[in-house]
Amino acid sequence: MRIVFLCIFLACAGLVGYAVSLQYSDDLLPCPLCVIQRIAYWLIGLTALIAFLHSPQQLGRRLYSGLIILFAMMGAAVAGRQAWLVRFPESFECGISPEEAFLNALPLAQWWPDMFEANGDCADNSWQLLSLTIPDWSLIAFLALSVVAAALWRAR
Repeated sequence: MRIVFLCIFLACAGLVGYAVSLQYSDDLLPCPLCVIQRIAYWLIGLTALIAFLHSPQQLGRRLYSGLIILFAMMGAAVAGRQAWLVRFPESFECGISPEEAFLNALPLAQWWPDMFEANGDCADNSWQLLSLTIPDWSLIAFLALSVVAAALWRAR
């Protein structure tokens, strides 16, 4: 079971690392919804890393799995919202929103601006793979992480 938590951590680190590489290679600035998803990946990854290091028994494994499911569902909700906005950009004004101002005022954005500063357009769909946009892939990843965590929850 421990190795699964390590795999969740590595998956989250890889996803965030790929997002940062796209930020630099394709000049895709993260929008407020992207930053919230990055925070969710960080929370999932750190929870999984702590679970891996702790090597919990059934109660602890359920606690860590429950937290991962919670963070993954929150991330999935944000990714789903952004995927909807990409398809219907006219329904959303993506200027300097209250979310952007709030996120950019957080200590995280001051401490590590390349990772947590929101300056991008939420409805940008310039990057696609297999006709799916970044929020689509992020939604799939969050759902996959929650399925893995649910399997850990149920495991004996």
